[in-house]
Formats: sequence, C-alpha cells, structure tokens
Amino acid sequence: MSKENIVFLDYDGVVNTIIWDADGKHADYNHPKDNKVNDFQAVQWLSEFCQKYDYSIVVTSSWARKPNYKECLINGGLREGIEILGCVSVFDFDRPQAIRDYLAEHPEIMDEIEEVDAVLGTTSYDKIVEVIDEALQGHKSLELTDIDALPTVDSKRLVTTGGHFAYLKIAEGCNKRCTYCIIPKIRGNFRSVPMERLIKEARDLVEQGVKEIILVAQETTLYGVDLYGKKSLHVLLKELCKIGGLRWIRILYCYPEEITDELIQVMKEEDKICNYLDIPIQHASDGVLKRMGRRTSKQQLIDTVNKLREEIPDIALRTTLITGFPGETEEQHEELMEFVDEMEFDRLGVFTYSPEEDTPAATMLDQIEESVKEDRQAELMELQQEIAFDLAERMIGKEVIVMFEGKVADENVYVGRTYMDAPNVDGLIFIETDIELMSGDFAMVTVTGALEYDLIGEIKE
Repeated sequence: MSKENIVFLDYDGVVNTIIWDADGKHADYNHPKDNKVNDFQAVQWLSEFCQKYDYSIVVTSSWARKPNYKECLINGGLREGIEILGCVSVFDFDRPQAIRDYLAEHPEIMDEIEEVDAVLGTTSYDKIVEVIDEALQGHKSLELTDIDALPTVDSKRLVTTGGHFAYLKIAEGCNKRCTYCIIPKIRGNFRSVPMERLIKEARDLVEQGVKEIILVAQETTLYGVDLYGKKSLHVLLKELCKIGGLRWIRILYCYPEEITDELIQVMKEEDKICNYLDIPIQHASDGVLKRMGRRTSKQQLIDTVNKLREEIPDIALRTTLITGFPGETEEQHEELMEFVDEMEFDRLGVFTYSPEEDTPAATMLDQIEESVKEDRQAELMELQQEIAFDLAERMIGKEVIVMFEGKVADENVYVGRTYMDAPNVDGLIFIETDIELMSGDFAMVTVTGALEYDLIGEIKE
C-alpha cells in the first residue's frame, strides 16, 4: 500500500442508489456499469474527506470483481489525485475478514524493516514454532489469523516463572472500549477459553509443580458470558479448587462493575482462593471516568470497595490509576488524592497517561504536560507510600501463610509472599531462618517488622 491512511469503501448504498426487487435483492448485480447509479453528492463528500485527511480508497463490495470499479468511481465524480488502491471482494465471505485478508497481503513492516523475518498476528501465537522453523530456513512468513479467533495449543506449557506459580489466561480480548485503550483493536472482542481447556491446563501445571495459579485476562470478571450466557468466573473457581496439590488461586484484573455476589461468595467459601483482588479503577472523578469511557462512578467504586471489605474483612485490594488524563483539572487530581487517602488500598500503582495512536483519548483537547503528569504521579505515590507503611505496621504481630520464592545470596534470609502479594508487582516478606527451604514451600510466619512496602517475619516454631 502506498499510503498509511485507507478508507475501505462499501459501494452499495454509500455512493450509489440501488434498486431492490420484491425479495430485497439487487435487481441487477451489474449496476455499476451504468454511471447513473452514482450519487454525485456522495462521491463529492467522499472526495473531500480523502483530500482533507490524505486517504486512499480500497473498494469493498459484492461486485468488486468487476473490472470497472475504478471507472465507476472516477466517472461518478471522484476528484483527481485520490488514489484507488484496489478492491476487496466480499461476495463469498464477510467484509471484516476480507479486509483483514487484504491487509495481510500488504505486510509493509517486512519491507520497511529488513531484519524482520516473520510477522505473527496476536491470535497466531500457536503457529510460532513453525514460523521460526521457516525463518531458520531463510523463508520470510506472515501469519495473520482472525482477530477474534481463539488459538488452540495442544502441547503442555513450559513453566518459565520459577516452577511454583503460573498464570492461567482465561479469556482474550475486551468489549469495554475505554477511550485510552487500544486492546480491543489489537486483541479483538472478549471471548472466553472453554472451561474444560482451562481445567486441563491447570492440572498439567500442577503436575509440573505449580502451587499457585494466577487467573488473568483483559477482564477476568466477565468470564463465560459469551460461552455460557452468564458470568461464570465463580463456577470456574470452584472447579479449579478441586485440583489436588494446588494451594493458591489468585484473581487479577477484576472490573469493579462486574464483581458479582457469586464471586464474593465463592471467595468466602473456598480456602484455596486468596482473599486478594486486583481492581483497576483508573480514576475517581466522575468527569474523568466519563471521558475515559469507564462504566463506574465514584460512588459505585466506594460502594464496591466497602462491600468487599464488609464481606471479606481480610481482603487485600490492589488497584491502578491513570494520572494526567486529557482534561484532568487540578481539582480532579485533588479529588483523586482524597479518594486514595480515604480508601486506603492495600496495593496501588499509578501510571501517567500515555497517548495511544488510534484511540479517542489521543486526539482529545487539553492534553496535559508531561511534567504535570509526573508531578501528580509523584504526589499519589508519596501518599500511597504512607498508606502502605501504615498498613504494613498494622501487620506486626500477625501470623500469615507465606510462599517462599528464594534466598538472599550468602545470607540465611529467605524471600516470600503472603496471600496479599502478587508476584513482581506487590511487596515481599523477608524471613531469617536456619531451616532449609525450597521455592514453593509454605510456612506459617509471624510478622515482626515493617518496611515501606515489605514485611519482616520469622517462622513460627
């Protein structure tokens, strides 16, 4: 393709007038041969759009196999200088797939970057082995699958996270369409992995020595709505809890508006499920939440947090925030600060807003200066540091189950995690002991000290 900007044009009913017969079918599939079917004003509007934004045209139509599709547009009033790159026939299959196939046939990235030997789409990772084999033989390849496909991998997973914990991806894609997020466009719509596949994968992981399984998806709380007609995360959790040898199940990325009473109940009933939820809220100002395309209000967030803490008193709540979103005022930032201070989240991360190409937020007015974003991020993290230290101090004297992850070099100090800590994002607990321990071992530990984000403890005799 000679240009980055392309408009895929469905000819029928867009730049022409169509005569329908009594059955709702085209009276004549050869109608483009007659230039009179063109709506001159529509073609002029199309011309203005392409000229203003520097777009080229690819025709998508059931008659696109006809050799005169370019002539029909040009004779119909398309202005000079607007490039018609080609056509996509959708006579036999759906238009979105036809467009994806067209794009797949024009892999500019492989032309622009000579070092690239292969390109795989986000739903083509099941073909990575054969693609690498092809590359090693000197062949360039392109593997692009339907963005809403769900790859099937039959081989057992190789655990690369240390052997004692592993992630279990329960769904792909997202339907939320937050204004700052590109995930739906690159990952497709939300689709759940069938439960039987997940149970089998989890069993295989446990057989390899995994003690903790961490459920992940772009949104875990909607699991099952597409397959079973209702939210079924609680059902999946009950089935996972039946797996012998599995000690912990941790749930990440729960959208607050989708948390159900059934999920809360199963967490209360099942000891294997960590009393821990990652709830990405992103902000607390109603104005900012609305511009973000989020589906909650400040009051709803407060109600959700309060309900979780009422039902599960020892629950650890983690969240993430975006600061410096377009249009965020100083007053809205202060509102967020007050919210964080009031809620006292156990774990919290703050990211400065980063414009993502091809998202609505990237073109919003009132973009915030980077220095302002960073100042606001620092203020929030300083506040959270105080909260985290206070919460850590409250843990002194308490007994907690710890999963050990490793040992400090040349010291009798082991490093572990409590149920309140997800790997690589949350805090640690340090235990000095002469007892020989292995990664994945569990022990009851008494908390004896607190650091900014971490704990100090000793093994209970």
